[in-house]
Amino acid sequence: MKTKAAILYKNNSPLLITEIEIPRINPGQVLVKLHASGICRSQLNEIQGLRGSDPFLPHLLGHEGSGEVVSIGFGVTKVKRGDFVVLSWIKGTGQDIPNAEYRHNSQIINSGPIATFCEYAVVSENCITKISRKIPYDLAALLGCAIATGVGIVRHKLKLTENSTLVVFGVGGIGASVILGARMYRSKKIIAVDISEHALSFAKKNGVSDILLFTDTVVTDIQSLCPGGVDFVVEASGNKIAMEKTVAVLKPHGLAVIAGNIGYTETIRINPFEFIKGKTITGTWGGETNPDLDFPFYTRKILAGNLPVSELITRRIKLQEINEAINDMAKHQMVGRAVIDFK
Repeated sequence: MKTKAAILYKNNSPLLITEIEIPRINPGQVLVKLHASGICRSQLNEIQGLRGSDPFLPHLLGHEGSGEVVSIGFGVTKVKRGDFVVLSWIKGTGQDIPNAEYRHNSQIINSGPIATFCEYAVVSENCITKISRKIPYDLAALLGCAIATGVGIVRHKLKLTENSTLVVFGVGGIGASVILGARMYRSKKIIAVDISEHALSFAKKNGVSDILLFTDTVVTDIQSLCPGGVDFVVEASGNKIAMEKTVAVLKPHGLAVIAGNIGYTETIRINPFEFIKGKTITGTWGGETNPDLDFPFYTRKILAGNLPVSELITRRIKLQEINEAINDMAKHQMVGRAVIDFK
């Protein structure tokens, strides 16, 4: 059996879109027919080699998607054939199978426990979660990373209230999801910061109270809106300078969460005096999401109209258009989330 897939053969090169042989599923694995996949900036980082040496080239990409179970390997109990599922890099319950090996003209094409830039994928049992078929498949795909991380940060890390003040650096898929989460918790003061006027216009349409261009004066600009600092900051831009400014805009005892990714050789510098003021800076692992509990929760919120994930989707493409979408992401010409539609 074959599948069309987008393959990373070489860093800083276009993905090769071609047919490859699907491996026989092993115990603990699940074969899924993809319906949709999001395109996360993490994949751009992989393509550009920002994570360092990549010993697994050539390999598949993609870590958030939705689809239907085609078949299951021995010992899989979490899902059955025909189930509608979310695919996510964030692991839940089930067997943990670290890799799959596809083939292209007798060459091995590597894959981790999940891939979504393909029509069919062999996925580890703990990377899939069954959800209701009532949710549209394109929205379901974004539960796997954008919503899990962005709304998860709000739900599990920030504990927002209506009176909380929040700054979000970067209005891509994660940043926009943070904004959706803050709106779900009725936060009234949400400040979006980005280098792009287009992104800020998108953020304004999606319910933030204030927008600011990311400039040298961004700290004083934020302080003019919130004298004394803000309660929370989420850095989702992957910008080193933005990361360094997160703590400076916090009020004493405020919390900054770093969700963006910079190159693996880069470091940030922060004045330690900020921590004497009781400020905290922390990271996040997928919004501390538990897929087996959180994906059904988010599904219910979406179906009830309390989490308008459709607002995140700014482009729908076919697999053969993926290189154009990735190039636009690299040029900061994409806001929200692009979704690959396989149906």
